[in-house]
Amino acid sequence: MSAAPPPTHDELVATARRMRDRAYAPYSGFRVGCALLTADGRMFTGANVENAAYSPTICAERVALPAAVVAGARDLAVLAVAGDGDGPTTPCGVCRQVLFEFAPDLLVLAAGDTGPAASYVLGRDLLPDGFGPARLATGT
Repeated sequence: MSAAPPPTHDELVATARRMRDRAYAPYSGFRVGCALLTADGRMFTGANVENAAYSPTICAERVALPAAVVAGARDLAVLAVAGDGDGPTTPCGVCRQVLFEFAPDLLVLAAGDTGPAASYVLGRDLLPDGFGPARLATGT
């Protein structure tokens, strides 16, 4: 039995849009969903989960990424993010940093309610000169 082919970019964006329905966003009202594709073809999904204390709020990307890591998937390929409203929703600064740890060259597909997704490369476009593990090298 052969494995199913990995989802297309359009299918990832559609999944991210569907994941918004699972968001818990009673304070901002801004729902975000994501679909994270690993290099081995597995997909991990997430949705933002807000908290009345605000700082414990967790973004969709930081729901999906730890699930992938715990499942043993650390080679990330594509992230689709979809937020409410028009225009692309890109990962926030904290999510960019967390994703950069694992995949500076991650392809990010950023979408809104409708229309095509915008494409970015994480380290080049969204977090140039990002701080990663290489910066911690001691040289010894």
